[in-house]
Amino acid sequence: MAGELKDNRGRGIGEWSFPPVHPEGRRFGLLALAISLIVLFLVDWEYLGWPLLALTGGVFAFFRDPERVVPQSDRLIVAPADGMVSLITQVAPPPELQGADEQGRPGLGSEPVTRISIFMSVFDVHINRAPVAGTIRRIVYVPGRFLNADLDKASEENERQHILIEKADGAAVGFTQIAGLVARRIVPFVKPGDIVAAGQRVGLIRFGSRVDVYLPAGTDPKVLPGQRMIAGETVLAEIGATALIEGVTQ
Repeated sequence: MAGELKDNRGRGIGEWSFPPVHPEGRRFGLLALAISLIVLFLVDWEYLGWPLLALTGGVFAFFRDPERVVPQSDRLIVAPADGMVSLITQVAPPPELQGADEQGRPGLGSEPVTRISIFMSVFDVHINRAPVAGTIRRIVYVPGRFLNADLDKASEENERQHILIEKADGAAVGFTQIAGLVARRIVPFVKPGDIVAAGQRVGLIRFGSRVDVYLPAGTDPKVLPGQRMIAGETVLAEIGATALIEGVTQ
């Protein structure tokens, strides 16, 4: 009927379903499963086979890709990653996102803005999502170290990938995928020029890492350090609105 509420799959009711495994992770899970079965049944090393089989389940779980219900508003910035807010601070955007690009489109500038850091443990979903709708204007990969992603200096020293999205109104939102101690590969799903919706899958980081989000100037966060995030669902900020939360920066 008209006005009937629907879930994110167009149904009248919401139902839980087992999260599918993203194609990027299926080969890792199948390889781990094959090794486990060989060790367990052909070599007959049960003391090693059963732990490997349990590890296989962990590999499949790591690459799980659940559906998300994205808030529908052009003013909202949603979390690009599952995990915990580890830090909220005022910093200058990364140099790779500051200046204009080859076409003269502006970057984020050099003035300090609010950066929200989301730490992802190995138990979190590692599919990253677009924080806003718009056009991918810049993707910059920077090789680096593999420090603990929870450290503040990981933003400048670790392997990372910067992404800049330009909204339809011209506002730009940047975010950075950062590798950690265990994470050794940042996998992009998009390229410059692609048009993405808010909450759309844009990439993943394998095995524990962090994502930094740079809010537009004058935009305050609506989350606090220690708060849990759900990628594509949790609202980080509202562009042009003053947050009610005080004292979250440091």
